[in-house]
Amino acid sequence: MHTVVVGTAGTTADDVIAVARRGARVVVSEEALAAVAASRQVIDDLAAKPEPVYGVSTGFGALAVRHISPDLRAQLQRNIVRSHAAGMGPRVEREVVRALMFLRLKTLASGRTGVRPLVVETMAAILNAGITPVVHEYGSLGCSGDLAPLSHCALTLMGEGEAEGPDGVVAPAAQLLAAHRIEPVELREKEGLALLNGTDGMLGMLVMACADLGRLITSADVTAALSLEALLGTDKVLAPELHAIRPHPGQAASAANMLRVLAGSGLTGHHQDDAPRVQDAYSIRCAPQVAGAGRDTLAHARLVADRELAAAVDNPVVLPDGRVESNGNFHGAPVAYVLDFLAIAAADLASIAERRTDRLLDKNRSHGLPPFLAADAGVDSGLMIAQYTQAALVSEMKRLAVPASVDSIPSSAMQEDHVSMGWSAARKLRTSVAALARVVAVELVAATRAIELRDGLTPAPATQAVLRAVRAAGVEGPGEDRFLAPDLAAAEAFVRDGKLVAAVEPVTGALA
Repeated sequence: MHTVVVGTAGTTADDVIAVARRGARVVVSEEALAAVAASRQVIDDLAAKPEPVYGVSTGFGALAVRHISPDLRAQLQRNIVRSHAAGMGPRVEREVVRALMFLRLKTLASGRTGVRPLVVETMAAILNAGITPVVHEYGSLGCSGDLAPLSHCALTLMGEGEAEGPDGVVAPAAQLLAAHRIEPVELREKEGLALLNGTDGMLGMLVMACADLGRLITSADVTAALSLEALLGTDKVLAPELHAIRPHPGQAASAANMLRVLAGSGLTGHHQDDAPRVQDAYSIRCAPQVAGAGRDTLAHARLVADRELAAAVDNPVVLPDGRVESNGNFHGAPVAYVLDFLAIAAADLASIAERRTDRLLDKNRSHGLPPFLAADAGVDSGLMIAQYTQAALVSEMKRLAVPASVDSIPSSAMQEDHVSMGWSAARKLRTSVAALARVVAVELVAATRAIELRDGLTPAPATQAVLRAVRAAGVEGPGEDRFLAPDLAAAEAFVRDGKLVAAVEPVTGALA
């Protein structure tokens, strides 16, 4: 099994995905444990002094004005976890919870939070045991960290609340810890606060969305090329010199992908045949510009994610010179903005894909294809309702593209009077990413069927590879009407799991 080593300098997107999705084992480096112990000594020294220090010997948020006596400080740390574990709604997916736990571990291991090494080692042990705290959909405003989600994780560390075992069964956390010989942690000064105060949930979802969208944008380049081919369009608009004079790197990459997929096609360039036209429609001709803008947006989102992956997000923090200072680094704005931006890009990419699909089905615009790609139009409806499904998905994605980060509802008696809503931005982006895979899948079903209906014309070698692979995956070709949902589900899995890109790359070489 792959092992991820956590040090003091942050982590990588690949490591987050390895832990969240593939169950990679986590090891905390000796360097990190030494740094954690050193910062803990600073906290212990401050706790012994009479002067109040936020998070060490005071209450939290609007209650920070109260000085807490030493005999109540362990209770204070337990209470903040219990009271903040106030999530509601459906359970959050296992991969999201593992990502946020791993990212909180990353910050604890930085030596900037003041927790004991025991806390770090116990969190790593819980991850390695495959124990996943039950976290709920609602409870984070994306400021002062993803408070409720992280609190539910901290409850598990304390041996309280519920968690899912490696077998997928939900049970009391104390029972699961005991089964794996993990001792619950009795929290001390600063530790409850340190477990809650981070952007880890929204960051974990951003990292996974970036990975998924990278694959889907490339998949959309492939289906756009197939639609161009099916509509007898021209590949001249993909020439590198045209994209060089508008030097957006994503645009050039998408155009290059499409051109490589179309190499050797016998279907392109028929503009002056039986149905002459001067230019292809925007949904065909501008495909690289739209997908490319999504690529460049994704590149910016990855830059933000990488910066956050290198960060130690807590309040207060232990600085290298030994000072303990309050700060606002827990505010989720940098992450929330790009989460919203990606939802906009995904919605637009889905919208242009749906327009290409609709064009393939319309006999007045498809340049000789049968209505709805049906075997016997009128008796058969073909892919008519597949496009309805695609349109419904696109409509929802447009609603999900409304930014969450422009909203703010003050909390904590107006102490926390501006929040990011980054967790909400992340949750809706996950829905949008799943919808985009379905939209691209419907275009794939339509484009491959249309190409097979072009008798006497030979598709590109890469297209032929897609046809073989998608038919082998259970997506049937042209013919009489049949139960269509299984075909669409098979196409969705084919796109979502990266099999579409894998089908063409032996012919095209690696696509961007």
